[in-house]
Amino acid sequence: MEIPRHILIIPDGNRRWAKKKGLAAFLGHGEGAKKLEKILDVALELKIPYFTFWGSSLDNITKRPKEEVDFLFKVFEDNFRKLLENKKIEGEKVRVSALGRWREFFPDSLKKAMNEVIEKTKDNDLYHLTFLMAYSGVDEMREAIKKIANSRAGSKDLEISESLVKQNLWTKELP
Repeated sequence: MEIPRHILIIPDGNRRWAKKKGLAAFLGHGEGAKKLEKILDVALELKIPYFTFWGSSLDNITKRPKEEVDFLFKVFEDNFRKLLENKKIEGEKVRVSALGRWREFFPDSLKKAMNEVIEKTKDNDLYHLTFLMAYSGVDEMREAIKKIANSRAGSKDLEISESLVKQNLWTKELP
């Protein structure tokens, strides 16, 4: 069996699952986080070098009810604190990173937990665990286009190529 080099998980259905169980819709996020832990363990066992998890879209943070968003922030913070203490992360040389606009929208305590994990693992290079947080592909493309436009202003000969676009994406380090 050929092992993939990069897996991206985009969770969907946590709220529907909770509703079917007669629970508040947002409680499904906590169960989804538990499943993610198991999936991450398997990904490490299989030696998959890149694992990306889309934790939240920008819309998840800005357009959902406050109670749900606050719960989601708590789930995130609890799980980033778990990562901070997780011996496998250090032992397996996992670098944790986060992309998106989380620095703008997340509460300070959550940003602190995330930054601590990112800082603690920044020199690890065997495995890469990336979280997309308050992420929007439209935002990523807009920022890449702005960078390219600024570069082009300084050099009219700059050729717009696939590699130039890739170099300016937030996800440029991901295969």
